Amino acid sequence: MTEPLRVAIAGLGTVGAGVIRLIDANGALIARRAGRPIEVVAVSARDRAKDRGADIARFDWVDDPVALGRHDGVDVVIELIGGSDGPALALARNTIAAGKSFVTANKAMIAHHGLELAEAAEAADVALKFEAAVAGGVPVIKGLREGAAANEIARVYGILNGTCNFILSRMEAEGRDFAEVLAEAQANGFAEADPSFDIDGVDAAHKLSILSSISFGTRPAFDDVKVTGIRHVIAADIAEAAALGYRVRLLGVGEADANGLFQRVHPHLVPVDHPLAHVTGPTNAVVAEGNFVGRLFFQGAGAGDGPTASAVVADLIDIARGEFGPAYAMPSASLAAQAPADTGERRGRAYLRFTVVDKVGVLAEIAAAMRDAGVSIESLIQRGAMTDGAVIVTIVTHEGPERCVAQALEKLRGSASLVGQPMWMHILR
Repeated sequence: MTEPLRVAIAGLGTVGAGVIRLIDANGALIARRAGRPIEVVAVSARDRAKDRGADIARFDWVDDPVALGRHDGVDVVIELIGGSDGPALALARNTIAAGKSFVTANKAMIAHHGLELAEAAEAADVALKFEAAVAGGVPVIKGLREGAAANEIARVYGILNGTCNFILSRMEAEGRDFAEVLAEAQANGFAEADPSFDIDGVDAAHKLSILSSISFGTRPAFDDVKVTGIRHVIAADIAEAAALGYRVRLLGVGEADANGLFQRVHPHLVPVDHPLAHVTGPTNAVVAEGNFVGRLFFQGAGAGDGPTASAVVADLIDIARGEFGPAYAMPSASLAAQAPADTGERRGRAYLRFTVVDKVGVLAEIAAAMRDAGVSIESLIQRGAMTDGAVIVTIVTHEGPERCVAQALEKLRGSASLVGQPMWMHILR
């Protein structure tokens, strides 16, 4: 075998320690698959004395993580600090400028700065790898970038945040409301103390923008992702969806065609016979539709030390083999700058839920707003009074332009008949 691939790790949290343990446990197998040993030689973290379940005394300790990029004894730097800017971005730039390859699990940084880093890596003839940034240990980036490289991808979509999927599937199984299940998820470590990054859809949007660029050959466009999280989904939505033959999932959906680049993270009603309807717990799943390969389905653990470390080390094996390739499946100069699609003309069916005052004329008011906006109603159901005296009204629409639904909801804005804001969920087609 040739000389070892020498690796530095910035960030020794759950994933960083997991990378060390994985290389220790599977080092001989990894060396056989990579054609050379892979060795951690330097690390950087906030607390040198912290017990991480792995021996770090054998590695060169560097106080400043950004300095790892200039470390003479390192071939590849792994960034596991997190954050779209700050030390993580400085380390990425420093590493690539020093002519070293760079591996990261940082979806926020790649979503915001991936194109810049990809261009720099190509100019320096080094690798930029980020398999672990999307869906943890699920090899979806490799599958799209390499396995489906000969296909035109029409659509990519899926469950991209395990915290949201845990909450929604637990609400579904137990009939409990959002706030109660969120508190349980936080207690069990499935949700952060401040869960807004997850439950408001930002994490899924970062991942979707990366998948869209790889799938469609477009320049990354995180700022164009339309984002709605699950904060306002209630138990009644879950129950109503089940009665209609659907399950509620937070989906990221990307498409690219003559109308532009469409990217949206939003709660959806998923038909019970669709594979995504059966993905439960803190799991990720991605569907890609290729014009020759058909539907591809990727599913697995979207987070955690083992799965994420697995994806990081898989990138290291590629680098050890000399398999670099462009970060976005084609040279950065070939990525198209596509304008965002007009969602108003996008056609589909919708689920609408209204919490309303229990009085005469409310249903007529809602139906009139739908009629005047050109929304065709497939079904309208009123449920019994809630504890506060309000009632739930749900509507499923026939297929039509989204602008019509938006106009109907705007007509109802401020109505004294409504308690709170309506919930609009798209029905997966």
